[in-house]
Amino acid sequence: MVKFIFGAQRRAAVCRSHLLGAALAAALSIASTPLAAQSGDGVETVGVATLPPATPDRVYVADVAITHIIDGKLHILNGRTMKYEGMVATALAGNFTLSPDRKELYVATTYFTRLNRGERVDQVDIYDATTLKLTGEVPIPAKHAQALPYRGYVRASADGRWLFVQNATPATSVSVVDLKARKFVVEIPTPGCWALLTVPSEPARFTAICGDGSLLTVTLDAEGKVASQRRVPKFFDADNDPIFIHAEYDGDRVHFVSFKGMVHSVNLAGDQPSFGAPWRLVQGADAKKNWRPGGYQPLALDAKRGRLYVGMHPNGREGSHKEPAREIWVFDLAKKSRVARVPGSMSIALAVTRGDKPLLFGIDGARNALVSWDVQGAPRLRKEQLAPMGDSATLIEVQ
Repeated sequence: MVKFIFGAQRRAAVCRSHLLGAALAAALSIASTPLAAQSGDGVETVGVATLPPATPDRVYVADVAITHIIDGKLHILNGRTMKYEGMVATALAGNFTLSPDRKELYVATTYFTRLNRGERVDQVDIYDATTLKLTGEVPIPAKHAQALPYRGYVRASADGRWLFVQNATPATSVSVVDLKARKFVVEIPTPGCWALLTVPSEPARFTAICGDGSLLTVTLDAEGKVASQRRVPKFFDADNDPIFIHAEYDGDRVHFVSFKGMVHSVNLAGDQPSFGAPWRLVQGADAKKNWRPGGYQPLALDAKRGRLYVGMHPNGREGSHKEPAREIWVFDLAKKSRVARVPGSMSIALAVTRGDKPLLFGIDGARNALVSWDVQGAPRLRKEQLAPMGDSATLIEVQ
C-alpha cells in the first residue's frame, strides 16, 4: 500500500513537472517577443492619463462599497456614451461634492491608522476634477457622518469659499472648512438638525433640516465663525409624513418630497426662509393604489425646463420609502401636474443633466447598474451600462 501511494505521488509530481515546464517555456517564448510587436506600433509604456474635457453629460456615482466599506469609491463616467472615465477613492463612508465651478472634488472621509482600527483620522481630500490628482488635505474633527452618501452631507458655498461637512457622534454639528486657506475653521453645534442646504445668494450661510419639521439657518462672519443662528417654524409634519432629506435646487428655492407624496418648496433667501403651498404627487385611482415616492435620491429637477422626475412605487406603506422605482413620474413644476410616466428600471437614485440635451440617469438598485433616459421630448429609455456600477452605489451627481 505504501509503495502504491508513493508511486501515485511520483506520477503526480512528474505530471506537475511537465505542466510547469510547458508553462515556463510558453512564458519564456512570450517574454522573448519584442514589445514593439506586441503593441503593434511601438514600445508600450505606463503613464497617467487625464480625463477627457468635461461635458454636461459627465456623471459622478458614489459607491459606499458596503461589503468592504473601508474602500469606498467615486465612479466617473461619460453619461452619453456610458464610457467609464475615472475613479476617486473615498475610503470609509466618504461623502463628496463638487466645487461650484466643477473644477474640484471634495471628499470628507475617515481613515484609520490600522486600516479598520487604530487612531481615527478625518479629513477633506481635495482633487483636481480634470486630472483626479490629490491637490490638498484638510484635517477636520473626527466626527464626520459615517453614513450612506447623500448630497446634504458635504456642501460647498456658492462662492467656493466655504465647505460645510455634516458631523454625527451621534450629536449633530457642522465642520466649516475655509477652502481658500485650506484649513478647518470651526465646529458648529446643530442639535437635532441634519443634512445641509446651501443658499446660492447667501454664500456665508447654510440651513439644516430639523427633526421636528423646522429649519435651522446659520450665518457666518468673514472669518467663518457663527454670526447668527435662527430657527424657523415647521414646514412639514415629521411624525405623520416626514420628508426625504434629498433636495433639488432651483436657484435659492429647494424642493423636497415627503414619504406620502407631498411636494414641499422652500425659498432660502432673505432673513428667513419662506414656504410655498404643498401639493400632491398622487391623485385619483393612483391614490387608491397607494403610489408613493421611494429610494435614496428619489427626485431630480430640470430647472431650465421646469420638469420634476420622481421615482414611484405602488402599495406604499410604513417603511417602504426606500423601495426602488417601478415607474418614474414626470411633473410640470409650474402647473403641478403629471405629464408622463415611464418604467422606472428599479431606480433608487435619479439625476438629470443641465445641458441643452438633457439626460436622466438612474441607479438600478436590483442590478447595481446605471440607466439613462432621453428626456428632450417624451422620456424614453436610452441606454444601460451592462457591467455593475461598483458594489453599492446610492448617489448620482452631474457635471
